[in-house]
Amino acid sequence: MADAKMPAVNEKLCCKFIATFDLLGRKWNGLIIESLLNNGTMRFKDLAKMVEKCSDRVLVERLKELEAAGIINRLTYEDSALIEYTLTEKGEAMRA
Repeated sequence: MADAKMPAVNEKLCCKFIATFDLLGRKWNGLIIESLLNNGTMRFKDLAKMVEKCSDRVLVERLKELEAAGIINRLTYEDSALIEYTLTEKGEAMRA
């Protein structure tokens, strides 16, 4: 029996694909992104209400991960302790 030849797989593309699914597949990340897609810029307390079963500690971790991945921006203001989160262009590209 002849060996079936598998098409060459672009290893770099596969790594990016896996990394994307690792990030988006993490618990709460999808809901955080959906909340920002549906509501626009949000404060931490408002995001916490949207993902109410997520602890504040985990929410902070997820927001940092999404920021590091370039999906969200963390907005701070000099004259205030106010912190807001918004989607980047990359995050907005997830809109259906």
